[in-house]
Parts: sequence; C-alpha cells; structure tokens
Amino acid sequence: MSDVKNGSCLCGAVRMHVQKRDNHVGACHCGMCRKWGGGPLLAVDCGTDVTLEGEEHVTVYNSSEWAERGFCNRCGSHLFYRLKETRQHFVPAGLLDGSDDLVFDHQVFIDRKPAYYRFANETENMTEAEVFAKYAPPT
Repeated sequence: MSDVKNGSCLCGAVRMHVQKRDNHVGACHCGMCRKWGGGPLLAVDCGTDVTLEGEEHVTVYNSSEWAERGFCNRCGSHLFYRLKETRQHFVPAGLLDGSDDLVFDHQVFIDRKPAYYRFANETENMTEAEVFAKYAPPT
C-alpha cells in the first residue's frame, strides 16, 4: 500500500483523496464494467478511507445488491466501484495522480472477456465463479 494519493475527474469538479491505495491494478471483464466504460475496468483497490470533494457532482448508481458505481454528473468520469457493506472503493487507475508505480497483475471475470482484445501481461486470472466464491456476500 502507498500513502496518500490524490486524483480528480476529467473536469476537476470532483477531487479524490485516498489515504492508502494498493499498487496493483486489476482488470474486470464483467458485462457491467464493459457496458459502463466501453471496455474492461482497470481499477486500483483504494480501501475505505477515501474522501471526495465536490460531492454535489457525484451521482451514485446502485448497480447490484452488493455494489454501487459513482460518476461525475458534470463530465461523466467514472469515480469508483464501491462495495456497499464494507465501503471499499475500487478507483479507475487513470484518475489517480502519480500512478507510475502501479503494476497490472490480475484480471477478474476472465471467462467473460470478449475475444476482440487481450492484454500481453502475465496476470493472475479468476473466472466469474471464482470471483463470486471468494468475494460475494453470503445469501
């Protein structure tokens, strides 16, 4: 984990302050992430200590029973994928300033990835079933 990182949306209306973030970037190939951004979500686990300035410009979409997605309602930038129960934030890697130390090392929903793209990096890969078995809250 690295110490405090800052970031912002495209227009600057929303500023983000992350107390600790993981240095690992993951790609999510699920249908919702691809629909949300037109491709895989490349995100960093920023934990629960995330502060947003300009919250009046943040719209939150309730995307599932366990998670929600935030975006800037001025420029449309994706701000976070957040787990409801723990308030854990996964932030698009490109939003964070000074991200040269990030390492792309894992992919989830690899079995949902369409054939028209692939990454060259060697990564840890998890299928949809593996993701749900590891992370989904009990029903």
